[in-house]
Amino acid sequence: MIQKYVFGTPFPTDAVVMNMEPAKDSLPFFTVDEQGRFTYALAEDDIVYGLGEQIRGINKRGWQYVSWNYDNPNHHEDARSLYGAHNFILIRGAVTFGAFFDYAGKMTFDIGYTNRSQMTIQAAKNDLVVYIITGETEKDIVKQFRQIIGRSYIPPLWAFGYGQSRWGYKTEQDIRTVAEKYKAAGIPIDSIYLDIDYMERYKDFTVDTERFPNLKKFSEEMQAQGIHLVPIIDAGVKIEKDYDVYEEGVEKNYFCKNAEGGDFVGAVWPGRVHFPDFLQPEARAWFGKKYSVLTEQGIDGFWNDMNEPAIFYTEDRLANTCAEIEKLTSGNMGINEYFAFTGMVAGLNGNIGDYDKFYHNVDGKMVKHSEVHNLYGMNMTRSAFEALQKISPDKRTLFFSRSSYIGAHRYGGIWQGDNKSWWSHILQSMQQLPALNMAGFLFTGCDTGGFGCDTTEDLVLRWLQYSLFTPLFRNHAADGTREQELYQFENVQATGEMIRIRYSLIPYLYSEFLKAALHDEMMFKPLVFDFPEDDMAKQVEDQLLLGNELMIAPIYKQNAQGRYVYLPEEMMLVRMRSCEDYETEVLPKGHHYVAAALDELVFFIRNQKAIPFAKAAENTAELDMHALTMLGYPDCSYELYVDDGISSDMENSLKVSML
Repeated sequence: MIQKYVFGTPFPTDAVVMNMEPAKDSLPFFTVDEQGRFTYALAEDDIVYGLGEQIRGINKRGWQYVSWNYDNPNHHEDARSLYGAHNFILIRGAVTFGAFFDYAGKMTFDIGYTNRSQMTIQAAKNDLVVYIITGETEKDIVKQFRQIIGRSYIPPLWAFGYGQSRWGYKTEQDIRTVAEKYKAAGIPIDSIYLDIDYMERYKDFTVDTERFPNLKKFSEEMQAQGIHLVPIIDAGVKIEKDYDVYEEGVEKNYFCKNAEGGDFVGAVWPGRVHFPDFLQPEARAWFGKKYSVLTEQGIDGFWNDMNEPAIFYTEDRLANTCAEIEKLTSGNMGINEYFAFTGMVAGLNGNIGDYDKFYHNVDGKMVKHSEVHNLYGMNMTRSAFEALQKISPDKRTLFFSRSSYIGAHRYGGIWQGDNKSWWSHILQSMQQLPALNMAGFLFTGCDTGGFGCDTTEDLVLRWLQYSLFTPLFRNHAADGTREQELYQFENVQATGEMIRIRYSLIPYLYSEFLKAALHDEMMFKPLVFDFPEDDMAKQVEDQLLLGNELMIAPIYKQNAQGRYVYLPEEMMLVRMRSCEDYETEVLPKGHHYVAAALDELVFFIRNQKAIPFAKAAENTAELDMHALTMLGYPDCSYELYVDDGISSDMENSLKVSML
């Protein structure tokens, strides 16, 4: 059962698509004080799930989280905010229920941080809607919630193939070289990404014709090899005379405004920019139509970035900071002056005070951005999705975003942002998956190998053995870091085999994704969701159930030659070195140490289950989704979901068959 409770005058977020009348009784479970704080008494063994893209494990107890979409490349344990705001939590205890706090501004979740036995939740202003969901199980509660927020986005099949990306591919020859070397190494690939260097001086919907002389011809060249080009689109529009996007936006009042009514100026990659007012339907439609500049050149996938929105600086804050720095550096800088100096420089980027300086036009009323901040990235992706439904109505386009709010899951996926080449970030990504699925985000994954810092061959191999199970499977690295294309490493045979295994698993992964999207279910679940009476299962945070047939238990520690695994039931261990070279072993319920060489993928098939397994292919277009073998327990069937992989008409293209 779902009940809706309204406090104050909430801003409509469009997160919930089902019309519901407010409940007439008082809010259950929580107490609400005069300051608008929602408190809940936590029992010692209560578990709190959710909050989507946040750090610190599957159980969120013991930390303070802040819903404030933030360009934060430092995914440390002390981070309180990342790129998304996903205000859904699920409490498991003597009373099990879900709660969605639908609020577009800054919100704090103190889940046993100040007081271990108390959860306190507070919005910046007490104008919000709270939905309370009760049900028989955690899965039932999640399903009900997913039903009220709408169906999850379904990308084209090719988006499940392997993608290679790097900030630093500066010319079409750079891209061509990557494609050639993957082909020479015999490693399957479906997409190569274009980061900010493809643009003309970082201007959205432009192409630098010196670096990419004929993008349409080049796109056709790549597609002939089964490779899709996926360019980045940033939120900030460069302020430049004769630049059509800038001049049209100014003329039609499509940009966010400052307090005086002029167009707000921030700074990102191009320098001074305006931000499109994505809360205006007309501005959304206008910006979305601009994607056709690239679709007309053969592009059928996009990733939206810098859309929290990121602000490197504002001019007034920069001027004030420079003036203060001049004072500090005019004399002898002691320790206090030095820390003040570094703090002011660091404080320019994403300064929370800058988000109070600009406004959105919502039905003729000026609304301060900070009050609706978390909706910005969602509505940028919405603008693209809705426009492409008109531009290319018969096919699905790949979209994923960095910033999001619940509701954005209907328009595209998300990737988990600018991680690092750290072992701990394998685990961090995995622990975010169930909470993201709860919030509707199914098409998700992390930057395989790590975005920032220098990676290593063993880290890449172990990372592949985790992320080859995630829907979004992209290797991405920052400019200036070690090159981490898979052919760069000595053991290219092992990295290639991991990719080939991924392609053999696509029939299962894609089928489970479709089931989760079409039936409002989770693709990745904590063990306890399927084994609620198992006390050990509720403590496991480094293993996940994938669909109804698999369990994954990746290795995420340097130099580890195996790991301990808990099996809540009898399972079949699969040890796979290639699609042809593998062995299986049935293990009983309980604790096991499982050895795993660096070139071995290890995963588990659940008791009396089996999965479809395909012959590896160079890309998804060559993948035969019908000539499948079964891997797992003998004499077991599997319900396979397939479609044509591209049509937007899911109902007519979907085919369900028993294997």
